[in-house]
Amino acid sequence: METQPNGKTVLITGASSGIGRELTRLFAKDGYSLVLVGRDEETLQQHASNFYNQYGTQTTILSKDLSDPKAPDEIYAETAEKGLVIDVLVNDAGFGTYGKFATDTDLQTELDVVQVNAVALMHLTKLFVKDMVSRNDGKILMLGSEVSVIPNPMMAVYGASKAFIKSFSEGIRNELKGTNVTVTVLMPGATNTNFFKVAGAADVKGADPNKTADPAAVAKEGYEALMSGKDHVVAGWMNKARVAISHLLPDPLLAAQTRRDMTPKEEADRQQKQTIAIAVAVGVAVIGGILLLSRSRSAYLPISTYDKVRYRYKAGKANRKANQALASVSDSVKGAYHNAKTAVEETLA
Repeated sequence: METQPNGKTVLITGASSGIGRELTRLFAKDGYSLVLVGRDEETLQQHASNFYNQYGTQTTILSKDLSDPKAPDEIYAETAEKGLVIDVLVNDAGFGTYGKFATDTDLQTELDVVQVNAVALMHLTKLFVKDMVSRNDGKILMLGSEVSVIPNPMMAVYGASKAFIKSFSEGIRNELKGTNVTVTVLMPGATNTNFFKVAGAADVKGADPNKTADPAAVAKEGYEALMSGKDHVVAGWMNKARVAISHLLPDPLLAAQTRRDMTPKEEADRQQKQTIAIAVAVGVAVIGGILLLSRSRSAYLPISTYDKVRYRYKAGKANRKANQALASVSDSVKGAYHNAKTAVEETLA
């Protein structure tokens, strides 16, 4: 079914797959002309053909690698040469790399992460937002993440690049007050895309396909927020809860929780079982001690002085065992215990 063109053009980076592809579909369906930027020209051409057959969409393909510092200037120059007015800019392109920063990851790959996720995003925004301001009309969508506000161990550089996006976007949004140019940040959590596979983290707990978000649903939330001019949207109710609680909890605790999600699934499950066992043991010891102490102080049970001393001794011994158990728990297990506690508190809130 052909869609009536609306006379507007959107430029989308990272449009070949995942959230970017789903956003592209939404813009095509609403009658936008498309400028698709990416390295996989063949896939982008296939998308362009599909959208033309479905909606009659006019599409321009720009084959560019955003890890090349020259790419943003080349993109801007080519759109100008073609006489294309970019009404909406979608900075979706991004990737991560998995491993400990100090010992596991490759520096050049991390420099490319920063270049694509942060520098190219800023560069493209600089070029196109000037034209939007001069026309007093335009929209910009940035792909942030829930880790824009939560530390991200095992993908520290990726997380830092997403924190940059959130801060940068909020800053320029404030500067654009009084104009008809808006900036919106889409902040999804783990999503069922190729992200974890590309990053080398396909086996971590947080990458479980059964627990990751549908990219089409994430894109829909971002698209609606962009069209309504919102400053940001956190996609998914569970991610909304995680981001909300992140403003209340200390960063070390948040980092421990994220680290668990970035741990290989088998190890994470083992740690969780160990945590539950320790929690139960400590709980039994503490409760037993409290009951014994309560019994020794009860005014309703006539007991001898000897029994009182004996019960107090047992209560004290149980309390010491509980403290020793807690002291022997490693930092990682403590973190997992607190994560479970936090999850319960979130549910009850």
